[in-house]
Amino acid sequence: MSIIKELNNDIKKIVNQAGYQVENLVLQPSGRRDLGQFQLNDAMALAKTYKTSPREIAANIVQELEKDGRFTNLNIAGPGFINITLTDQYLGSLLTKIYEDINTNIDKRAKKKIVLDYGGANVAKALHVGHLRSANIGEALKRLARLLGYEVIGDAHLGDYGRPLGLVVLEIKKRYPELVYFDENYTGDFSEVVLPVTNADLEEIYPYASNKSKEDEAYLEEARDITFKIQNHERGYYDLWKKVVEISKQDIKQVYDMLNVHFELWLGESDACDYLEELTNIFKEKNVLTESEGALIVDVKEDDDKAPMPPLLFRRSNKTISYETTDLATILQRKQEINPDEIWYCVDARQELHFEQVFRAARKAELVSDNVNLEFIGFGTMNGSDGKPFKTRDGGVMSLKGLIDLVEEETTKRINPETVEESKREEVAKTVAIAALKYADLLPFRGTDYIFDPEKFADLEGKTGPYLLYSTIRMKSLLEKGKELKIGEITKFKTETEKEIALTILRLPNVLDKALDSRSLNDVTEYLYKLTSLYNTFYAENKILTAEDKDLQKSWLTLTKIVYDINMTLLDVLAIEVPEKM
Repeated sequence: MSIIKELNNDIKKIVNQAGYQVENLVLQPSGRRDLGQFQLNDAMALAKTYKTSPREIAANIVQELEKDGRFTNLNIAGPGFINITLTDQYLGSLLTKIYEDINTNIDKRAKKKIVLDYGGANVAKALHVGHLRSANIGEALKRLARLLGYEVIGDAHLGDYGRPLGLVVLEIKKRYPELVYFDENYTGDFSEVVLPVTNADLEEIYPYASNKSKEDEAYLEEARDITFKIQNHERGYYDLWKKVVEISKQDIKQVYDMLNVHFELWLGESDACDYLEELTNIFKEKNVLTESEGALIVDVKEDDDKAPMPPLLFRRSNKTISYETTDLATILQRKQEINPDEIWYCVDARQELHFEQVFRAARKAELVSDNVNLEFIGFGTMNGSDGKPFKTRDGGVMSLKGLIDLVEEETTKRINPETVEESKREEVAKTVAIAALKYADLLPFRGTDYIFDPEKFADLEGKTGPYLLYSTIRMKSLLEKGKELKIGEITKFKTETEKEIALTILRLPNVLDKALDSRSLNDVTEYLYKLTSLYNTFYAENKILTAEDKDLQKSWLTLTKIVYDINMTLLDVLAIEVPEKM
C-alpha cells in the first residue's frame, strides 16, 4: 500500500473519531496552494446522511485533525471544503521513505495473469509505421501492469498463416521452379535445403505477388490452392513456408529489439492450428455454425445492436481458414496452455469490428468462462502533415526502419560532440531517436491520432523524449558529483518549488492507477514531463553543490535521487533507455 493511501486511511479513521462514518475517503490535490496542499470534500456528502450543516461537520473533523501533529494550516472554505497542509517535517519523512524504497509510492494490485497480444507483424512483409503504436503501447502497458503487480505474458502473434504466405510461396515457385520443395519425388530432409531468398527478397516479393493477384485471377486462384496446401501441412509447400517464416522472424526480432520491445511468446496464427479440429467440434457441439454458400459462419448479432453486425466467417467456401477462426483457435490455445484471467489485444482501432465478432463468437461457444476478460485496446494512427496515415514522399507505406532513420537524422544534429566521443555518437543518436519516437507516440491518449514531426520530436526543449533524457542524465551527473555526501533524509525545505516537487511525487500512485485503468500511457508521459520540469526549475533556483547549509544540501540531493529514481522507473515503463551522455 502506498504511503498516500495509508494517509487516506489515517484521515478516514480521524473522520470516524469525529463521529462520522465514511467509506471511500480520498484526499484531493488542492487547486489553491495558499489555502492548502490537499482538500477533503466529504462534508457535503456526510451532511445529507447526518442531516447536519456541512460546515458544522467540517468544523468537527478539523477539530480532530488539529490533534494530529502531521497537519497544519487547517481551514474550511465555502460550504464545507476542508483544506489540509502537511507539516514540513512530515512531508520530509514521507519522501525519506520513498528514497529508501520506491515501492512505498506504488499501489500493488491483486495477482492476475494476463496475456497481452500486441505484435501482429506479418511474416514476409517489412514492419511498417502501422506497427509502431502496437509495439510501443503494448510493451509499455505490459511493463506498467507488471510494475503494479500483474503477471503479464506478451505474445507477438505473428501473421503467418493466411493468403499472404500463399502468395509469397507461389511467387518463389514462379521464380525458382527448380527448388526441391516443388519436387514431388524428393524424399530428403528439407531442413538442409538452402533457400536462395533473403528477407530483403521477401519484402519485395510480397507486394509484387499481392499486386499481381489483383490483376490475374488465375494467379490468385493458384495462391489460394497453395494456401490450402500450407494449412494442410502438405510436404514441400509446408516446409518452404516454415523456412520463409524463420527468415522473416529474424528480421522482425531485430526491429523490435531496436525499439526495446520484447515478447515472452513468439507464436503465430499457425501455432493455434493444432486446436482447429477441437475448436470446430466445440462450435458444432454448441450448434452455433451455419452453412452459407459453402462457407461456415457464426451469427453474432445481439438484440440491442445499434449498428449492423455481420456474421463471423468461420471457414471459407474453399475450405481455407479465416483470420477470425485462427484468433478463436488462439483463444482456445491460450486457455488450455496458459489459463489467463484476461486477454488484452492492443491493435489498430480500425480492427474493432473484427474483435467484437471474435469475442462474441468465443462467448457464444463458451471457449472461456464468463469471468475471463477479453479486452480490445484500440489506438489511433500516426499521420503525416496532411492529417492522413503517414506515407513516404512517393506515397508508399514507410518501413519502420525508415521511420527510425528519419528521427535519427534529427537527433544526430543534437548530440553534443564535446561530451559524446565520436565512436559512440551513432549509437547514442539512435538511442535518443528511439526515445524521441516512443515518447511522442505515447504522449497522446492511445485512441487519438497524432502528427509525425521528427524535428519537433527530437527537440531538447519542451515535451519530448530527448528533454527527459537530457534532464535525467543531468540528475545522475549531479548525484555523482555529490556522492561523498551521505544522503537519504529530507529534513529541510527552502522553496515552494521543492514542496511542489514533493506533492507531485506523492501523486505517482494515482497516475499509475489511472494509466493502467485507461490502458493508456498519456498520464505517465505528462507526469514525467511535469515532474522533470519542476525539478529543472528547482535546479535553476538553487546552487546545490555549493550550498553552505549542509543539511539543506543533503535534503536537496536526496530529493534529486528520488526524482531520478522515479524518472528511471517510468522511462523503463515506457521502454525508453537512457544513455550515459548525449
